[in-house]
Amino acid sequence: MTLLIDFLCRFGWGLSAALVLTPPGLVPAGFYRVNLLVVLGLATFAALLARAAVPGSLWLLAVAAGVSAWLGSIVWLAGRPRAGMLFCVASAAAFAAAATLLPPDSATSGQAAGWLPFVRLLSGLVVGLTVHAMLLGHWYLNAPGMRVDALRRMIDLALVAWAIQLAVASLSLAMQAEPVRMGDGPTGPALVALRWLAGLAGLPVLLWLSRKTLDIPNTQSATGILYVACIAAIVGELTAQLLQAAA
Repeated sequence: MTLLIDFLCRFGWGLSAALVLTPPGLVPAGFYRVNLLVVLGLATFAALLARAAVPGSLWLLAVAAGVSAWLGSIVWLAGRPRAGMLFCVASAAAFAAAATLLPPDSATSGQAAGWLPFVRLLSGLVVGLTVHAMLLGHWYLNAPGMRVDALRRMIDLALVAWAIQLAVASLSLAMQAEPVRMGDGPTGPALVALRWLAGLAGLPVLLWLSRKTLDIPNTQSATGILYVACIAAIVGELTAQLLQAAA
């Protein structure tokens, strides 16, 4: 249950942050309104689970993120981009606080626990920016005249987040004093392979292919590739969470 709450907080933070990083001058207000409703759904689910499974008032941060997303969707519907962006920032901040304050697993060492907030926020950016780029690609069906620069910018940001993620994962692997035991079965090596193949090796290839497709330009084909990139990002980050819990 805690793993699911953790992922929802990471995902909500990444998706809200991606909205903040999207220039309002390039994207219609309807895109923000619809995607803030997606953020509202993530926050509601996280709040319900946290209320039942996590001691303390962590669920209130998820509620704050949901309320901010709901108010933001109303403000964007009214055509107030400046106020709408403030609610996007508020939602991102509440989700970031929830992801940071979520207590680590009892088996997590002190050094690993110190890095955990940064790891969670970075993981959320990888997933959130990738999914956000895919949703933005869909919006070209509603606004075919929208500039391709908006989608290209989001793919570039997702690649930057992936590059930092790769550096952190490589550094963590290099600093590991001894191999992590995952049990006697094949599950551990399979999870490690899935983590690296999907989230760290496959994701950048898919993002690069989608970006090159925009040079044609063909936003529908790029969005189709981003679908697969979303699966790779989500599978990679969920697998990383499972590995961390098992270790």
